[in-house]
Amino acid sequence: MDWKATVAAATLMMLTTASAALAEGELNIYNWGNYTSPELIKKFEEQYKVKVTVTDFDSNDTALAKVRQSGHGFDIVVPSASVVPIWIEEGLLLESRPDQMENFENVDPRWIDVKFDPGRKYTVPWQWGSTGMSVNKSVYSGDPNTSAIFLDPPPELVGKINVVPELGDVLYLTIKYLGGEYCTGDKEILKKVRDKLVEAKPKWLSLDYGAVDGLGRGDVAAGVNWNGASFRQRLLNDKIVYGYPKEGYPIFMDNVAILKDAENVENAKLFLNFIMAPENAALISAFARYANGIKGSEAFMPEDMRTAPEINVPSDLIDKGELMPTCPEDVRNIYTKIWTDLQK
Repeated sequence: MDWKATVAAATLMMLTTASAALAEGELNIYNWGNYTSPELIKKFEEQYKVKVTVTDFDSNDTALAKVRQSGHGFDIVVPSASVVPIWIEEGLLLESRPDQMENFENVDPRWIDVKFDPGRKYTVPWQWGSTGMSVNKSVYSGDPNTSAIFLDPPPELVGKINVVPELGDVLYLTIKYLGGEYCTGDKEILKKVRDKLVEAKPKWLSLDYGAVDGLGRGDVAAGVNWNGASFRQRLLNDKIVYGYPKEGYPIFMDNVAILKDAENVENAKLFLNFIMAPENAALISAFARYANGIKGSEAFMPEDMRTAPEINVPSDLIDKGELMPTCPEDVRNIYTKIWTDLQK
């Protein structure tokens, strides 16, 4: 070993020791269910001597409502791009400046100058993907690339459909299916949307995030689902296929942010920098089966992700996807009312 390598190794050792000393303590993460790699958490805990606790939520609305309450005890949250501006506007997030962190250079340029967090002053990428249809081809052999699967289901799927309970995704798919644009406040279109959803609901089996896992077992035969979740179900049952609705489908980017009232801020910052390292981002994707937005992470991922149809969109359907925007508050209020009606 030459003297440069020796100095570099010594420096790295000092930095690692300093970081470990700094990081001793706790970190409380609030994330989507079945979305956090245990291997990633174990690696972080061992590297920084931090005890990590992960608490699950099932929708953006649930997460936002919980954090708005005092005494939640979380340090980190993982909201979708469409709601990040709301979190920022309400002063719920710390301006932690991930753009100044060491590993920020690994973020894919596509995900840096984003509308929901220009320049990334509050958030870093976690994972991104799409919301579409999951179908068991042994039950239904027709076209999976349409939202008719859940809005006008064929007889063989009636009573066998699960819809993930995410307001934005369901409203987006329905509005597009009826020829509208997401974030529209057009009362005529939104009445059609509300009526279509209320009409379709009796044909579903459930409106439940947990029921997604029933696809592989055959408990449900189709429904609205996220691409990574559908990928995981296909690994259990090769009859499961993922469809990209030709009427239009939303693209999401989930992001990691530090809460303004976090108690373990320094540990949270270490975690943000940690997940921007390609090998660590790959652990996230290998577990949940979504793309992550970190350059170089592909080299560390399972081989089957390179060709997976749930990740590689058919060329004729790429333009049908759109990063879900943040709607104006008055429009969000209307959408919430429609969603409330659907829950009745």
